[in-house]
Amino acid sequence: MTDDPLDLMTPAALADPFPVYHRLRTTAPVHWSAGHNGWLVTRHDLVSACLKDPRLSAARAGAVFGRLPPDFRAEVAELERGFAHWLLMLDPPDHTRLRGLAFKAFAPGLVAGLRPRIQALVDAAIDRIAPWGRCDLIADLASPVPAMVIAELMGVDAADHHRFKAWSDDLALMELGPRGFRQAQASMVAMTDYLRAVVADRRRAPREDLISQLIAAEEAGNMLGEDELLANCVLILFAGHETTTNLVGNGLLELWRHPDQLALLRAEPALLEPAIEELLRFHGPIQRVRRTVKEPMELGGQALAAGDAVWLLVGAANRDPAVFPEPDVLDLRRQPGRHLTFGFGPHFCLGAALARVEGPILFASLLRRLPDLALAGELTWRKDLSFRGVVSLPVTYTPE
Repeated sequence: MTDDPLDLMTPAALADPFPVYHRLRTTAPVHWSAGHNGWLVTRHDLVSACLKDPRLSAARAGAVFGRLPPDFRAEVAELERGFAHWLLMLDPPDHTRLRGLAFKAFAPGLVAGLRPRIQALVDAAIDRIAPWGRCDLIADLASPVPAMVIAELMGVDAADHHRFKAWSDDLALMELGPRGFRQAQASMVAMTDYLRAVVADRRRAPREDLISQLIAAEEAGNMLGEDELLANCVLILFAGHETTTNLVGNGLLELWRHPDQLALLRAEPALLEPAIEELLRFHGPIQRVRRTVKEPMELGGQALAAGDAVWLLVGAANRDPAVFPEPDVLDLRRQPGRHLTFGFGPHFCLGAALARVEGPILFASLLRRLPDLALAGELTWRKDLSFRGVVSLPVTYTPE
């Protein structure tokens, strides 16, 4: 434990990081944190500039695993090898090549065509829980529905969504030390083996899905290797549902905390799409992004050395009063602003369009079908600000 008012890893800060963000942004917008072993960047102008600065590398697998003891690093070599191929951990030219191959599956026009299927999956999930009167909204709806959507988009069996979720949870455990690394590796291997079988099947019989498209790109000579293909399928399954799951959980919590805004949304359903942007800004599912300094540079009056870790706190940037008037006020009428929840520049989130389709459908359906939905238990926040969300969301409602 520490009394450092700028420490983001205390239980109080993990439950509510925004007061610490405010202190950092106003007193030390580029701050060296021993707890993070890196620089914390909090101002909107600095974070957005860093997200597109070629002097900062996204290729952080080596930096993360390089700090491990050599024997243990060798033990988790399969995990490092998988991470090293992930699109979000690559710099150009590899990032440019792989992103171009994957983007066509997430293009906004194509994603919009998924609306009827997403609505059907949401309706089926609510049909199942509606008679209960009580459920865990994360486990029973906000997690399985996005997992099934991304599974169908990729072309894997949506009925296996529980396995994807368990594996994904394990991949987020590396912050918890050696045991977390070992669990993450076991799930990385299991997910890769699962997908290897799917890829082999699609080579024999292609379908209209993302995996078939990536295989076609590989076979057309677009320099996509088997290891890259499998690693990025793991990434898409992992990251493709976490953002939407936490958007729903965080968003509902903020609407309950701001009943005037919830009443406004009920009165004016047309506000839903801009409301999603405000919820993404106000309490987004992604709060920080890591980069590594490639060469000595100056940032916000601080001298950064090559090899330094830089944590870009997008959650703090999204509350910067220089960009968002009254940033600590949830205002669903706010005009869409330059929030950084999905990033900025070359690593802008591939799944942003999908989250922006899923979010309004999930919120609209819940508000319509379960209008008296209410929180019914204590909250436990994940111990990782990279993916910001609650572990569970116990709720009650009048059964249908």
